[in-house]
Amino acid sequence: MGIFSTIMDKIFHHSKAAQPATPTETQAAAQHTQTGTSAQQGAAPQQALRNVDVDAVLAQLASTKGGGGNWRTSIVDLLKMLDMDSSLAARKTLAQELSVHAGADGSAEQNIALQKAVMQKIAENGGKVPDSLKH
Repeated sequence: MGIFSTIMDKIFHHSKAAQPATPTETQAAAQHTQTGTSAQQGAAPQQALRNVDVDAVLAQLASTKGGGGNWRTSIVDLLKMLDMDSSLAARKTLAQELSVHAGADGSAEQNIALQKAVMQKIAENGGKVPDSLKH
């Protein structure tokens, strides 16, 4: 699983922990478990973020983590808040995954571009992300 996939997974699972599963989700999970199909598994992260208010999920998570730093503009703070590796190597990998080529590796310019690219990509995959976090 790539770094971006892990970010989406953590946001999705955090939002699901706050909400009870719908009967449809429960039935789909049971059917997936019974059939063992992997076709649904590949589509799950993309479908799972539909209608998830990403800003609200992250703001709630930040409140449980002492504020979450400056996660709205800092990829380092976002990764830390999600309990992920925020090292330069991890950010380089994320930049490659998302084709972000702004500034030198580890520069403020690249980190800001990465944060915006992550939010834009989450929005492209169905997450509800305010424009202020994408641009």
